[in-house]
Amino acid sequence: MTPLAKVHHCLSNFLPQFEHAAHIYVGYSGGLDSHVLLHSLADFFGESRVTAIHVNHQMSPNASQWMDHCRNICRDLGVGCVCEDVVVPMVASRENAAREARYQVFEQCLEGGDILTLAHHADDQAETVLYRLLRRSGPRGLAGMPVSRKLGAGTLLRPLLNLNRETLLQYAQAKGLQWVEDGSNLSCQFDRNFLRHEVVPQLKFRWPDYAKRIAAAATLCEQAEELNEDLARIDLEHMALRDERRGCSVEIQPLAALSYGRKTNVLRYLARLKGFMPPGHRTLDEVINSLLLAQQDRNPLVVWPDGEWRRFRQRLFLMSANTTEANIDDAAPDYGQSWSVTKSLSLADGATLTAIPVVGGGLGIKASNRLTVSFRHGGERCRPADRAGSTSLKKLFQEYGLEPWLRSRVPLLYCDGELAAIGDLCVCEGFQASEGEQGYRLLWRY
Repeated sequence: MTPLAKVHHCLSNFLPQFEHAAHIYVGYSGGLDSHVLLHSLADFFGESRVTAIHVNHQMSPNASQWMDHCRNICRDLGVGCVCEDVVVPMVASRENAAREARYQVFEQCLEGGDILTLAHHADDQAETVLYRLLRRSGPRGLAGMPVSRKLGAGTLLRPLLNLNRETLLQYAQAKGLQWVEDGSNLSCQFDRNFLRHEVVPQLKFRWPDYAKRIAAAATLCEQAEELNEDLARIDLEHMALRDERRGCSVEIQPLAALSYGRKTNVLRYLARLKGFMPPGHRTLDEVINSLLLAQQDRNPLVVWPDGEWRRFRQRLFLMSANTTEANIDDAAPDYGQSWSVTKSLSLADGATLTAIPVVGGGLGIKASNRLTVSFRHGGERCRPADRAGSTSLKKLFQEYGLEPWLRSRVPLLYCDGELAAIGDLCVCEGFQASEGEQGYRLLWRY
């Protein structure tokens, strides 16, 4: 089979997806691989259905020339071309930052039914698996790059993943294609380049079909990850997962009863389920050894870059990062923030206070009342409606089981200078709406 036939055969495997696509986009760097993909898609489906997306990372002195090259190639092919400049921050891993910026552009371009194609091939897949292996990835990472996944409103597709780079080179040479070469790809100071230039040639010499072998192992890892997710779902069903004011929580007892491997498996799954990047091995070790085994009267904290874990009343809490009391206190607003119940009030720590109109219940106020919201000074007391005697907020929070890290953040609602409500926990005596009277049910949410 000729290189042209091999490429077209790969594209034909995804014919149903392409035929139903609203539009086909190509992530086009100007390099060999993406040029072959762009050329073959335009040839296979027609120029009008294909648009290239070139992201200028502005990290090379040749970046402008590469962008001009891409525009010229697209003009010659008769396909659309979208060029976007991005600014990549000077961080430790600029490669990752550039990738994130690139994918943000891709996602912004896609609408419902659109397909974004990327030119990753079998050698790229092998490098990815090897790189992740050295980074101590588990089955999910060692499954490699998926052929297809959701991206924003559209779908990301890698139709050339079963072809090696040599086939793409032969295609390009046969068609007389021109492409740009990024000199940074030759520098072995980057880990992936080191694998590509120093390690892979040795593997290929010893095992010519190394890429197929690695792809087969990646498929097994993908299947293993599917089993892991199935098991995590089963385990999670017994942990009374529930949403909290901030994040979510699960019962500790059924979690603690699992084996170590099942603990880490379900915690990773929970993090992904709630939109977090999965925590690493060290973080999970700390969660298991510090939080799950902590004394019942302790409320330890484990933080990782994307979030934090806490323990309270035999439940394990997962929430977004930077929600510790110290960080929130730094953002505390001035006392006496005015509020009109007709609009939600945005608090400085990211929470909102909303008043829902109800009849015959909740907070009873008049239009002439002046409402202000503040946080605790300390020493406040409250008499909840229909209860004899006042109590300190500290005891009230303990009674309601409010998490300790939120107690300094409870919005206190004052009506004409008098404490009228404690967040959405209770309405104070004298401020409840009477039967048949217009009232408001407060919602304190993050």
